[in-house]
Amino acid sequence: MSKVTFTIDGLQIEADAGMTVLEAALANGIYIPNLCNHPDLEPAGLCRVCVVKQDDWKIVISCKLPVKEGMVISTEDPEVQQIRKSNVELLIANHPMTCLTCAADSECELQKVGQFVGVTQESLNRYRRDIRTTPKDTSNPFFIIDHAKCIMCGICVRTCDELQNINAIDYAKRGVQSLISTLGNKPIAESRCESCGECVVRCPVGALTMKNTLKPMREVQSICSYCGVGCGIYLGVRGNSVVSVRGDKDNPVNKGSLCVKGRFGYKFINHPERLTTPLIKKNGELEEATWDEALDLIADKFASSKKEKFAALASARITNEDNYLIQKFTRAVMGTNSIDHCARL
Repeated sequence: MSKVTFTIDGLQIEADAGMTVLEAALANGIYIPNLCNHPDLEPAGLCRVCVVKQDDWKIVISCKLPVKEGMVISTEDPEVQQIRKSNVELLIANHPMTCLTCAADSECELQKVGQFVGVTQESLNRYRRDIRTTPKDTSNPFFIIDHAKCIMCGICVRTCDELQNINAIDYAKRGVQSLISTLGNKPIAESRCESCGECVVRCPVGALTMKNTLKPMREVQSICSYCGVGCGIYLGVRGNSVVSVRGDKDNPVNKGSLCVKGRFGYKFINHPERLTTPLIKKNGELEEATWDEALDLIADKFASSKKEKFAALASARITNEDNYLIQKFTRAVMGTNSIDHCARL
């Protein structure tokens, strides 16, 4: 791919042709504040926070400005700083000041950008009015929607459209009443939403937050066990408990995306009723046994079974190769075609 050389704040930068100024800057360790940009999505230019000055005269948004040979970009021009600060102040003006109790605290992009551009309490006084009192939507069993903290960046809308092709949410109403809504402003649980959580993990503020999750102490790389696709995941562990799951962006199968089961269906891992050892029925009661005892019993039962009394049920939670072995064992060893699969039922 051809390269383009240009200047940002006096530094000569080399970038791939076709990149935007924002992409090139971030790739070279130069921070340009932004809120509506996300590497998984097409640039939208909604927040107007990533403004820069091009060639010492033109104010432009860097997320949609393609790099050009010899162009000169200033990110700290006084005019740029004033525009950027005013835009951020307007976003924060009616934002709830509950940072310490917000689930996005320390991970909030609005916090980061506000600190970077120099927003102060005094500078907010000329804008601040009443906090929005739109009720939270808690209908979804896995996440909460807090419209009061929404900055209308549109990342959730574009994620649902561009990545998931569900279109469960969109912009609604006008002016100061604008909000992200489902069709007919129904609760999210009554919409087309599939609860995949892709919008939640991309929300830059605390407008979309997961229910009943704790910050993990460490993460363990693993593979989701819910089906045979093989999605890569990171299990968030706290003590001996799994408290969160996130997708592995480096996994070639899912590239960080997860379905509702993969992202939220981990509570069974630490459930008190989960079986951790085989059980064998003795004298009408289930008793704990070793794996050797259980496997020997299964082998004896298989050996003494007649084909007309044997049937196998395969699982979607194992690999295609293991399912192949099950059907091969059923047909070739047990001599019957009585096999079915849970995905077909």
